[in-house]
Amino acid sequence: MCGIVGYVGRNRAGSVMLDGLKRLEYRGYDSSGMVVATNKGFEQIKRVGRVANLEEDLDELQLGGNLGISHTRWATHGDVTEANAHPHTSSDGKISLVHNGVIENYGAMKDFLTDKGYTFQSQTDSEALCNLIAYHYKKESQDSGKNPFLEAVRKSLRHVEGTYGIAVVCPD
Repeated sequence: MCGIVGYVGRNRAGSVMLDGLKRLEYRGYDSSGMVVATNKGFEQIKRVGRVANLEEDLDELQLGGNLGISHTRWATHGDVTEANAHPHTSSDGKISLVHNGVIENYGAMKDFLTDKGYTFQSQTDSEALCNLIAYHYKKESQDSGKNPFLEAVRKSLRHVEGTYGIAVVCPD
């Protein structure tokens, strides 16, 4: 079972989330990663193995924003690789997601999104959901009367079959 840590606050998200990942490492330890949203987009790091591997390579200056999500993984879809480690970022760079659970209909979602021009870097079900949220975010951003991020997440989750917990961020 995976572990998810998110942070919004005044401190540097990278160091706060690293501490949280260490405390949750028992929930998943084949890989770990984190993403911080900044005014320039996302800054991300992912490593295979224990959280200590991530910590060794974490440059605190690189992940200095104050909003982020992080994850320790116990693989259910795909091999143990950095590409399959979380967080996943949508192919358009607008959405980043961490996920715990199994999305049973991810194959159909992936086929639909591939036809719409979205690309995939991993073998995971999680990346399909990330790109689905990006697809809806693009559509919702054209309607100025709603919160496009919130609406994109809501609409995407209506299509998901399975059990899951997610944390999602958008630099916008």
